[in-house]
Amino acid sequence: MKKSALILFLTLLPFMAKAQNTQNSEDGKKIDKEKLESKDYLPEIHGTIRGKYEYQTTMGAGRFEVRNARVSVTGNVLPIVAYKAEIDLSDEGSIKMLDAYARLFPAKGLTVTAGQMRVPFTIDAHRSPHQQYFANRSFIAKQVGNVRDVGITLGYTLPTDLPITIEGGLYNGSGLTNQKEWHKEVNYSAKAQFLFTKGLNLTLSIQSIQPEEIRVQSYDIGAYYESDRFHIEAEYLYKQYSDNAFKDVQAVNTFINYDLPLRKVFNKMSFLLRYDMMTDQSDAKTTDEETGALVTTDYKRQRLTGGITFSLSKAFRTDLRLNYEKYFYANSSIAKESEQDKIVLELMVRF
Repeated sequence: MKKSALILFLTLLPFMAKAQNTQNSEDGKKIDKEKLESKDYLPEIHGTIRGKYEYQTTMGAGRFEVRNARVSVTGNVLPIVAYKAEIDLSDEGSIKMLDAYARLFPAKGLTVTAGQMRVPFTIDAHRSPHQQYFANRSFIAKQVGNVRDVGITLGYTLPTDLPITIEGGLYNGSGLTNQKEWHKEVNYSAKAQFLFTKGLNLTLSIQSIQPEEIRVQSYDIGAYYESDRFHIEAEYLYKQYSDNAFKDVQAVNTFINYDLPLRKVFNKMSFLLRYDMMTDQSDAKTTDEETGALVTTDYKRQRLTGGITFSLSKAFRTDLRLNYEKYFYANSSIAKESEQDKIVLELMVRF
């Protein structure tokens, strides 16, 4: 009896082993499939560190500064649901919550974003710190067209031969820290991008905000061309105030960047030249105590910026930027300490 059982066991052993191997193989495939399916839902962590030294030639004084220490978390919770949360741990020494939104992809080419975000307006103001070409932002990106707000944005990429992307949304208009306020006025922004050929982009934008009593209407047109080594860009912004509360504002940003490939230490060296300008501007909130009229919060000025950037190409992006900024003010303008001739040395790391 025992001998018969032993013979039966030895006879079935190869089939049992084969069945076990098949099961193990199927389990392995199942685990690999689960890993692949779950990988998309793992959050991604990114960050940008920008440390800089500035020497202001007019005052003969310098300063060290952590311009940005941004950390962001992005990911998907479903194939059609994404999220992003970004905080700057040191925006010139202050902690700021920047992006905090959820995004839906209900149909092909369509996105719906709700939360706190940079509104769709201009080219240069939409660049993150690690995407900037210069150590300091243009007047359009910093003073005239820089808006981050809370609201909802819809985006759609048209199914055409000519790539066209349209974005638009409604927002509070009171900034990031006054979200509990109720609003009777609607603030909106819209942007359209046309990619005519490879590397050639045209962007049209419109924005309407009402920080307090005065509504501000802004229009922007910009274009850039990119090749293997060149990036050439020009942008113009025009701003109007309701009831002629303040004179119209104009701003221009133009620059050229040329990349020279390197073989040792650095991946490339970039040569940059920028001209930007702006006329007198009001934030539409600050008024004269006696007359109640809007006052100038940013005086008209022009600027020439020359720079060299050394870039490393490794697991994360590293740029070493050296810029010189030359300002030109009208006799009636008042120059802020941080908006005068200076040399800027910046080390930017993106991970």
